Amino acid sequence: MPIVEKAPNKKGDFLVNYEEKVFEDVKAKPGEKALVTFHTVAFEGSIGLVNLLQATRLQRKGFETSVLLYGPGVTLGVQRGFPTLGDEAFPGHQNFNNQLIKFMEEGGKVYACRFALQALYGHGEGALTPGIRPVHPTDVLDIVLLHRNDNAFILDTWTL
Repeated sequence: MPIVEKAPNKKGDFLVNYEEKVFEDVKAKPGEKALVTFHTVAFEGSIGLVNLLQATRLQRKGFETSVLLYGPGVTLGVQRGFPTLGDEAFPGHQNFNNQLIKFMEEGGKVYACRFALQALYGHGEGALTPGIRPVHPTDVLDIVLLHRNDNAFILDTWTL
């Protein structure tokens, strides 16, 4: 069989068929809910950002979407910046904060466990991005159970 040579890819070449969609674009039925939980080690890999993007996508599909930050995931909701609060030290430095803000601006709700925030990571409630609601540690289980009772879609996020 002859060897077929192909020219190297050039800037602007399509590398994949990005328009091919295999599954139907599912939208929420009226009243459907979604919960995305984050027991995620912040800034260790991309899973936290990917699932924040998924939460925003669920919201845009019509689901009443909530995000729960607990364990190390609470640090995703802490305000940061360098050299001053809100400044980006490098492009993407504020990607988690910016995505949470966008999610809340579009109607999403974000909750953070007070115990993890203060007892585990030493942050007071004032350190949270405005709009994030601190909750009691026992609310971590109860928000999951409430969503389960409502037959909500639940996406649990864990990283180690």
